[in-house]
Amino acid sequence: MSKQMLDKALADKRKAGEKIFVPYIMAGDGGLNNLEERLNFLQESGAAAVELGVPFSDPVADGPTIQESGQRSIANGTTLSGIFETLQTFREKRTLPIVFMTYLNPIYAYGIEKFAKSCEEAGVSGVIIPDLPMEEEDLLANLLKQHAVAFIRLAALTSPKERLRDIAARTEGFLYAVSVKGTTGARSAHEKEVHSYLQELKEFTSLPVLAGFGVSNAEQARKLGSACDGVIVGSKIVDLLHHGKTEAIKELIQGASDKKNISVN
Repeated sequence: MSKQMLDKALADKRKAGEKIFVPYIMAGDGGLNNLEERLNFLQESGAAAVELGVPFSDPVADGPTIQESGQRSIANGTTLSGIFETLQTFREKRTLPIVFMTYLNPIYAYGIEKFAKSCEEAGVSGVIIPDLPMEEEDLLANLLKQHAVAFIRLAALTSPKERLRDIAARTEGFLYAVSVKGTTGARSAHEKEVHSYLQELKEFTSLPVLAGFGVSNAEQARKLGSACDGVIVGSKIVDLLHHGKTEAIKELIQGASDKKNISVN
């Protein structure tokens, strides 16, 4: 059911003609005891799904804001086992799809088969693993499929067209389009080539294409969303949540879906 929950949530947004907004938060930043409350808040604010970070000491794709949130989470004693246990406590009440963003090392340390099974048991709908290349993904892909967990692939601006086509053909749930050359973190602007890149990815898959990395305000989200199906926002959400600025998060999510005043530079 997990993957089906994600597929349905995204399909419902597209059917309604709405842009998809997926916020990222770090599990355990502020404590795991507030995870249910934060997920409920994000759903009520208009999130279609939530990307839930698993803290790791060496996050190669994360910028400073998310690295700091991971360090705070680790200092709180957050573990992968603890995240699974917490999600299980309110699984039956939850209707918001959860997508893990994690690295291979925590999965390997936890146990690959055990990880896939635990995802299903905790109701995790999908998994994103930025340091697992396409050539090595058989290590995990079949196990995730057996447990009805979507394996969401990342597409990079720097990849050649044929590789992007292969990645798009393999992805499940949605295609994560990395919209900058670098790590996560707020950017003042995106390169002009990003829009043609996003439109090209749309030709390679019938699944939603969501742009992530570097989206820090509603205007950027609307501009990127005009070329694809929606956006993933991480560092800005993490920063606002850390400082208790929940109203600003609501405004960002709702503003990103506003179809007015979209201008693509």
